[in-house]
Amino acid sequence: MSGRNLRTALRPPSPRRGWAWWLPLIVVAVDVLVEVLIGGREPVSFMLVAVPPLAAATRGPRGTALFAVVCLGLQMWMAARRPGHFAEQHHIAIYAATFLIGVAGVGLSWQRERTRQHLIRANSVAEAMQRTLLRPVPRRLGPVRAAGFYQAGEGGTLVGGDLYDVCETPFGVRAIIGDVRGKGLGAVQTVAAVLGSFRVSAHEWQSLSSLADRLELSIARNSPAADEGDPELFVTALVLEFPPEGREVRIVDRGHPSPLVIGPQGARRLITAPGLPLGLGKLAAHGDDTTVHPLGPGEVLVVYTDGVSEARDADGVFYPVLERLAERFRGEHAPRPETVVSFVRTDAERWSARSDDDDRAVLALSVDRTAPPRKGTSPARRVPHG
Repeated sequence: MSGRNLRTALRPPSPRRGWAWWLPLIVVAVDVLVEVLIGGREPVSFMLVAVPPLAAATRGPRGTALFAVVCLGLQMWMAARRPGHFAEQHHIAIYAATFLIGVAGVGLSWQRERTRQHLIRANSVAEAMQRTLLRPVPRRLGPVRAAGFYQAGEGGTLVGGDLYDVCETPFGVRAIIGDVRGKGLGAVQTVAAVLGSFRVSAHEWQSLSSLADRLELSIARNSPAADEGDPELFVTALVLEFPPEGREVRIVDRGHPSPLVIGPQGARRLITAPGLPLGLGKLAAHGDDTTVHPLGPGEVLVVYTDGVSEARDADGVFYPVLERLAERFRGEHAPRPETVVSFVRTDAERWSARSDDDDRAVLALSVDRTAPPRKGTSPARRVPHG
């Protein structure tokens, strides 16, 4: 990000002028109007004491100081309209109170602006972190069309414990989707360890099972939670591969919800060979647990995290992903991955009766053999799958 773009990102957005922004002006206008209507017969200037803290809630230090000075001047003007009241003891106390409250309001406004700037910077860093960890899904990689969606479950956060990525390698297009047990900073650090390893190892390891084993090793070596000896640290994941030639998908399942396929023949769930989640592999040895499934013309592969399938309606019923996809795309020849992802996102939100605190991630991928091969990925250079 360039310096200019960074300054633009950190620039405070223009405040929305809601009712709270207008409230100090309303109080001043009402007080002056009442003073004029009653002709100074009753002391109404005490109402202006509340204006500086109201201004501090929506304005900066200068604006708050201006309101305090204006209110102090109006109080003196109102008191001067009543003979003998300008220097009266009670009015002097009101002047002093307005001055002190104005000074406090300026300090509060300065602290609020400082906190606001800090939050803007923190959100900018979090957004940059999300774009680094969970990069936007390319619309096409070689013959594969793709779309994705991610939403962190914890309110106010951009990154959580779900992960996904898609990349083009010498072995074909490879993808991963996973769900880290737990939440918070530890989960985000584990996501970073897994994705960092995948982005390197996916280009180096020919065997999909070996790639999954490498991801498991990255958790043991690079996840801070593993360093702390967390016995329950694990990541459920699916590792996918679309070979450069042939219309099929290869899958390694490490304890994750199995993929779905939708297309002209309806919707179905693929049978995988589930293994232990990443991080628990030392409990049992893994062989070559790769399963291969053909993909017909127009079919779309859909993978998701349990934040989608475990969304509940008002009766506590889980969101039926397969049934909802089958109903929506019945008879549609070749649904676009973007359309599938958009449907799952909005439909799961409508289904959920409450605001879930679980992360949600969805990937949709399809093979389009009409696309011309990209440079550097010709069949002659492909490394056979072992």
